[in-house]
Amino acid sequence: MPCRRETALMPVDVVDAMPLAVQAPIVSSYNDRIRPLLDAVDKLRNLKVMAEGIQLPTIVVVGDQSSGKSSVLESLAEISLPRGQGICTRVPLIMRLQNHSDPQPELFLEYNGDTVETDEAHVAEAIDSATQDIAGTAKGISNVPLTLVVKKSGVPDLTMVDLPGITRVPVHGQPQDIYEQIRDTIMEYITPEESIILNVLSATVDFSTCESIRMSQTVDKTGQRTLAVVTKADKAPEGLLEKVTNDDVSIGLGYVCVRNRIGDESYSEARMEERRLFDTNPLLSNINKSIVGIPVLAQKLVQIQASIISKCLPNIVRQINGKLNSNVSELNSMPQSFSSVAEAMTAFMRILGSAKESLRKIMIRGEYDEYPDDKQMHCTARLAEMLNRYSDELQAERKDDYSSCSFLTEEVGVLEEVKGIGLPNFLPRAAFLAVLQRKVNGISDAPVDFVNKVWDYVQVVVVSVLMQHTENYPQLQYPTRRAAHNLIAKMREQSIARVIEIIEMEKLTDYTCDPDYMADWNALMAFQDLFMQIVRSDYGATGMNIGSLGENIQIGHLRKYRHVAQQAFDMKMRMTAYWKIVLRRLVDSMALHLLFSVQNLVNKEMEMEIVNEIMGPCGGGIERMLDESPSVAGKRHRLKKSIKLLKESKDVIAEVMDKIAVDWE
Repeated sequence: MPCRRETALMPVDVVDAMPLAVQAPIVSSYNDRIRPLLDAVDKLRNLKVMAEGIQLPTIVVVGDQSSGKSSVLESLAEISLPRGQGICTRVPLIMRLQNHSDPQPELFLEYNGDTVETDEAHVAEAIDSATQDIAGTAKGISNVPLTLVVKKSGVPDLTMVDLPGITRVPVHGQPQDIYEQIRDTIMEYITPEESIILNVLSATVDFSTCESIRMSQTVDKTGQRTLAVVTKADKAPEGLLEKVTNDDVSIGLGYVCVRNRIGDESYSEARMEERRLFDTNPLLSNINKSIVGIPVLAQKLVQIQASIISKCLPNIVRQINGKLNSNVSELNSMPQSFSSVAEAMTAFMRILGSAKESLRKIMIRGEYDEYPDDKQMHCTARLAEMLNRYSDELQAERKDDYSSCSFLTEEVGVLEEVKGIGLPNFLPRAAFLAVLQRKVNGISDAPVDFVNKVWDYVQVVVVSVLMQHTENYPQLQYPTRRAAHNLIAKMREQSIARVIEIIEMEKLTDYTCDPDYMADWNALMAFQDLFMQIVRSDYGATGMNIGSLGENIQIGHLRKYRHVAQQAFDMKMRMTAYWKIVLRRLVDSMALHLLFSVQNLVNKEMEMEIVNEIMGPCGGGIERMLDESPSVAGKRHRLKKSIKLLKESKDVIAEVMDKIAVDWE
């Protein structure tokens, strides 16, 4: 459809070939064919679809201060705009010109959600008043637009945005950064590829020095979307032909030279004088008639406008549909707003159930598909790593330096302290238990530290999962987090009590039915005879190899303890074999306890704790879910408003496409 529209537009050369007399009324019947397109774009602009990030094709009027910009717009609209010293246009003025069959013109302003009717005699005052309402009574500018609708017989069907004239030096009452403010406003409007730049230049200046040219060249380097209007041709006719012919500033859409209305001339008189000027002036008459006069400018703008709208319309439709689908999807993904406690309770139980299932997957079954890239949440693997490190830490207790004179010194000292009247070489059980208790006390902090680390980690995982599943219900997050902290604090306390109990049991007695104990003890005791042989001799070797204990173990210092050396060796070998069993029990028992505790946490305790917290006196009850948080409510309102706007915009496009199809059948 857009391609058919472009081919249906009246070619430029046909328009250019028209005698100026035929073009006397600025608008021609040709404009009726693009009226639906322009109406559609104007409706989209009124709906503020651009606030959704959807750019609309726009003719943007820019020019240096005193370039004659207001005069050009007045000639196109055949109305008087505000005049005076300094910046007259202080807000973006959207001018919607509509050819109107009724001889009585209709003029009104739209801004801040209001519509203010006016007439040709008072339109300038009405614009001034509206500008003050928007930008204040000082001389500053505002980026809030003001729309002027002109329905009048003979005007072209055009919508243009007139921007403040560019000035570098602030006058009294203007902000010191007035240039930067104007520049930013202009750049915002001319940067989109959908914008056509109507650059108003005075014939009295060098075009390359115009600030408006410099600005437009930064966003349209080739000038393919820039049309230049040269004003005040009557004041500087010399060299104008060369300026518009040589095109030193790359105006891709060409030039149109015009004469400004002077004094009290009527608009029809001004067009007659303009035509006479370009027909009779010795210098200006050489300029091709296809680029002179307000009627030619109007016709060019109408054609350019129709082309850009037809070109952009399919992309606008795609953008509207894409944004609409995205917003609908986002709205559907938001939490349901509840109207009853029953609905809220159902949702709460669903949230709790999904959170429990997530925790079962990552903490019990070892599945991590919900967090494939977050290794912190691969819980079973991390717990196994922590258990292995705990086991390594227990095994890595300080080893005796058997290369020095320390071998069996602890055992000898204990035996000396527990000796009494009795048979020789008898191993007192009290001595064994004394050494055992010292060793257990030496590693007693490690199991407690391990328990704390495990529950610290479990707390991070549990809270992360619960917060993720309740993220759409902020009113649930605080009590849920508090319940998780309280529960894990209780289970941590239980685990610490359990590990302390295990440690105390290991200190209380020496027992195992593990066959490895006897096997290891017998293997080590096989070295006893050699040991005693060396100890009993006064000379010779002072070191020996004792199986798993190591090589070249120094034993010469034990010759002075020959009376207890055999007992000390026996006790050392028993303790070595038994200590492996103790360490294994400390690891295995903690592993079983923690696995049981984690399963109990996920399958039973957590749900009970959260329900009690929510329903308890401090939780606020399930009714809290009926009160939507301000952020969620605000987001829901914004999405609904956006969806409504986009649906209306879609209907506008559909309506104009249907109308075009009917008109062309």
